[in-house]
Amino acid sequence: MIKILCSITGILWLLSAYSQSLTQTIKGQVTDEQSGAPVIGATVLILESDPPMGGITDAEGFFKIENVPIGRQSIGISYLGYEPITIPNVLVGAGKEVVVNGKLRESLEQLDEVVVTISEQQKGQPKNELATVSAISLGMDEISRFPATFNDPARAALMYAGVQTGGDDLLNEIVIRGNSPKGILWRLEGVEIPNPNHFTSIGSSAGGISMLSNNMLANSDFFTGAFPSQYGNATSGIFDLQLRQGNFERHEHTVQLGLLGVAAASEGPMAGNSRASYLFNYRYSTLAMLTQLGLEILGEQEEINFQDLSFKIKVPSKKIGTFSFWGLGGKNSYRFLPDLTNGDWENDREDQTTAVAGMTNVIYVSDDSFFETIVSTSYNLITNKYDSLEQLTYEEQDFVESQLRFSTFYNHKLSARHTLRFGAILSRLSYDLTNTYWDRENEVYMTPLDEKDHAGFYQAFGNWQIRTSDQFTLNTGLHFSHFALNGKSYVEPRLGFKWDRGTHTFSGGLGMHSRMETVALYTARQITSDGRIVQNNKDLGFTQALHAAIGYEKMLKPKLRFKSEIYYQYLFNVPVWPNDTTSNHRLLTFSALNTFDGYTPDELANDGTGKNYGLEFTLEQFLSNGFYMLTTTSLYRSLYTGSDGIERSTQFDGGYIFNFLAGKEYKVGRNGNNSIGINGKLIFAGGKRQAPINVSASINEGNTVYRYEDNYGLKLNGYFRMDFGISYRKNKKRTTSVISLDIQNLTQRENEFFRYYNIRGGGIESEAQISFFPNLSYRIEF
Repeated sequence: MIKILCSITGILWLLSAYSQSLTQTIKGQVTDEQSGAPVIGATVLILESDPPMGGITDAEGFFKIENVPIGRQSIGISYLGYEPITIPNVLVGAGKEVVVNGKLRESLEQLDEVVVTISEQQKGQPKNELATVSAISLGMDEISRFPATFNDPARAALMYAGVQTGGDDLLNEIVIRGNSPKGILWRLEGVEIPNPNHFTSIGSSAGGISMLSNNMLANSDFFTGAFPSQYGNATSGIFDLQLRQGNFERHEHTVQLGLLGVAAASEGPMAGNSRASYLFNYRYSTLAMLTQLGLEILGEQEEINFQDLSFKIKVPSKKIGTFSFWGLGGKNSYRFLPDLTNGDWENDREDQTTAVAGMTNVIYVSDDSFFETIVSTSYNLITNKYDSLEQLTYEEQDFVESQLRFSTFYNHKLSARHTLRFGAILSRLSYDLTNTYWDRENEVYMTPLDEKDHAGFYQAFGNWQIRTSDQFTLNTGLHFSHFALNGKSYVEPRLGFKWDRGTHTFSGGLGMHSRMETVALYTARQITSDGRIVQNNKDLGFTQALHAAIGYEKMLKPKLRFKSEIYYQYLFNVPVWPNDTTSNHRLLTFSALNTFDGYTPDELANDGTGKNYGLEFTLEQFLSNGFYMLTTTSLYRSLYTGSDGIERSTQFDGGYIFNFLAGKEYKVGRNGNNSIGINGKLIFAGGKRQAPINVSASINEGNTVYRYEDNYGLKLNGYFRMDFGISYRKNKKRTTSVISLDIQNLTQRENEFFRYYNIRGGGIESEAQISFFPNLSYRIEF
């Protein structure tokens, strides 16, 4: 493997030949951080450029700087009466124009002269101005640069403090601060959406391949706790993703070929000088294409197919604000075919279809206030089918979930010191679940499950931001949730602060949060032994959590930042098995905090509790002279109590997480127009937990028997993974091409998935996770 990597590096160096000096255009918009209004007359500079280069924003806050040399550039933005900002290390390529948007915060102090210098302190700060702690901004440049992320925000989040894999490297499932992955909220364009992943399951927040594309995404926020008041229905973490606007002046295109898919993206203006634009991306499975050509990469028994589409159309108007029409959709299937040579005639098929679309309107009612309104709809279908070569269906399950949402909020900047934001979210949640199987004895189809229902979910929030000085900001807020199906309501106060002392910053957050299960859990019906039909969980409440976090941040050097956070989370009203209905230890130790997905019609009770607490450290070397580094360490505990009243470790209680990421960019070519990037990543974390195995009982019964009275008492071996990535970026006139190789689990370590008792072998053995996964891709922008 080392010889292969060295050979690839050598080839890439040889590919870098003479190239002319190339330039590109940088443009964007500058707005007020609190009101969102355009800042007119702001100065935008290319820092350390010779000769000096820059521009001034127009009446709508837009600027354009032409003939900027390609490569890494740092941008400074300033305006009298506002605090200046720096956007460092912007990657400028020859293929596409670069869009950089900046937000300026009005200063409370009199500034006679504004001096802009290169500063990295603002890098990684969340886009949401209400976020103070446990939040970062996921940059698309970082997602593309980090090895083995495959342009997936969830996989990229693994590098940050408090985040680890869910226990299966085949999926992008993540565990945040010991919480179940089910507690993660996905948002797109400001509204909640279904799980945006291929090959997922009912109630899950993850999947095998993300439907999201880095061709579409703008820099987005990722939260690990203590969320601001505008966010609800989350107890673990939040991905608040934004789609970028297409280029409204020039048509541009991207084509990408890789082992995970073939994609094409296009963007450009729609009507004259109106600044209306379109942007779309389509991708189709490479494996499916190769199979259709007769190349059986996975063998003759497996078929995998997926495709996805995303789009955004932005249309400004003069009187009724700006409209955005956006959407995301995906379709995938997995089929396991029978081996006819062994007389096997049965096959298994899983299909999934996901679609979400929305319309957003932003309208300013004054220079300091605006309304943002979103109407969205979503649809999710998961089908599992088990048949005999599609001649006779033995069993089929269809799960349909759909949502219709109306979301609106009003933002008003009273002054530089005070900003108000309040809004509401109205949701109609529907589902349709059927299960049919073939009764072989009576030769008739049976339908034990045929459920169709809906429920209303209503949320409201308010936030008051108070700035006592340029250094201190306080956010106070309240989030309210009401579940119409059972009439339960939740009032959740939130508090956050940030105290910026220049080279070091203190921050904190405190708040109540809640999360609903899949709506099918509350509405599913069950037939009792006496023939009655009951809804066991109609009155089940939401899981609730109290989050508290304190953070400290210090710039050790101009490009070296240290961060630490200490947090405590107390979870209560957690769904568990009712303690007066069973003596089975597996059920007595059950808790929703240990589940990844699924639902049950069986009765549950809000009698469980849990707690997570820990300490996190981050040391980050920002990109300088082509080198960057990020290392994080997390020490934590994750505990829960089931219906038996005994406190135990959750299955995610690994105890520690250590991540190390580093990379280097080398300029190549006579004018340095091209570059080679080499990136490496290490993950070392405590193993997941499971119930110990009862060896004697397993021998007697002929299958694995677990000791559930000591559930999650067995800790699996520590998790270790090394990822590697190498890329070559070549710029030519009006085109940029990138060829890259990413390898997940370079050392091919077989991390434990779970343990079982092998009856034939007569001992305890381990099932391993995926050991090695490479992805070679080629991308061209023009």
